Amino acid sequence: MMAKELSKKTLTKSFHNWYYGNLTCFSQEHMQTFGYLCSMLPIVEELYDKKEDQAKSMKTYTAFFNTEPQIGTVVVGITAGLEVARANGAADVDDETINGLRAGLMGPLAGIGDSLIVGTLIPILLGIALGLSTDGSPLGAIFYMIVWNLIAYFGMKFLYFKGYELGGKAVDFLVGPQGLALRESITLLGGMVIGAVAATWVSVKTSFALIGSDGNSILTLQDKFDSVYPGLLTASFVVGCWYLLSKKNMSPIKVMLILVVVAFVGVLVGFFNPGLTYEYLVILSWLTDLDKFKTKYPQKSRCIRGYGDSFLVWK
Repeated sequence: MMAKELSKKTLTKSFHNWYYGNLTCFSQEHMQTFGYLCSMLPIVEELYDKKEDQAKSMKTYTAFFNTEPQIGTVVVGITAGLEVARANGAADVDDETINGLRAGLMGPLAGIGDSLIVGTLIPILLGIALGLSTDGSPLGAIFYMIVWNLIAYFGMKFLYFKGYELGGKAVDFLVGPQGLALRESITLLGGMVIGAVAATWVSVKTSFALIGSDGNSILTLQDKFDSVYPGLLTASFVVGCWYLLSKKNMSPIKVMLILVVVAFVGVLVGFFNPGLTYEYLVILSWLTDLDKFKTKYPQKSRCIRGYGDSFLVWK
């Protein structure tokens, strides 16, 4: 009896089903289960002629499945290879073997994928895109859309076919020493890029200064910081946000609220200077005096905001 094999066309169709439809019919109950079923359907249809055998095989993949879609592509490739082995009568490949491997890999791969793709690769690409978006340039958005889709497509395709080729051997690479070294290298690179992006796009400076009786500055705190460690306040704020998010498990909204409070208090006490200049006018008889104000300062008439009998006027 000739051994059953999958055609390149079928494998490509299976991959495309996963690439485009890994979140098909996504729900909190089934997550990516139906996307997985959709990707395995071409495999099963080619390997089994009888509908009964196809239905029996597909039941294997109705078990709950959820992982990081990009890195998790390798699981689909591995199980495609295992399904070929089962169709050829391999005694050690059954429903329990396949589902055990799926369940054992989807958790670790989700963690790896979230840290490498969501936590490292995407921020790197977005950081580069921000640099290209200076002065409203569309190059940043175009760069991100093209590069991300190319990396996602060809990276997922590589993982799918490599998983199919290696079968169970792929597990050793993914969770073994080689996989660990690769993840640590990518994480280190990501940290360097995030640091460079923060230094370029985040600027935190203090306006605090000691003024002498003659009106000249005795001490400018920002100059002292720059002479010791340029960008010290920026680095402190970035590291502080990272600490709150990763170590204290605060939500991004809470961290942003803390930053708003720090900025507000800092401006009130004179530690930060937002660079705004404004006048506060108290108008007792506001109808009459407002007309006089508009006549005297016509260039400022559109900058008036009324608060009862008072007006805040920006220069």
